[in-house]
Amino acid sequence: MSFIVVVEKRALKDAQKAIDYYDEQRIGLGEKFNAALDKHILAIANNPFYQLRYKDYRALPIKKFPYLILFYIQEDANTVFVTAIFHTKQNTNKLPK
Repeated sequence: MSFIVVVEKRALKDAQKAIDYYDEQRIGLGEKFNAALDKHILAIANNPFYQLRYKDYRALPIKKFPYLILFYIQEDANTVFVTAIFHTKQNTNKLPK
């Protein structure tokens, strides 16, 4: 059973910021990050029951990049809401709540 994934504005801004950063570091690296992000969001759509991090929020680390996809599930609506793409080297006090 596949879930609908809704990526909120904040998460889109986080993702774009990361893509821009990686493109500044090396041409094409932003595209690789975006491809990895898409792959992980597809995995969430197929099975969103990953580790609980805080209350109802779950997190999926992005392989090869120091980021977490933070999301929550609304099972009755068969929907997953991605709330943030969080850089794991940041202060954990900045985690969205």
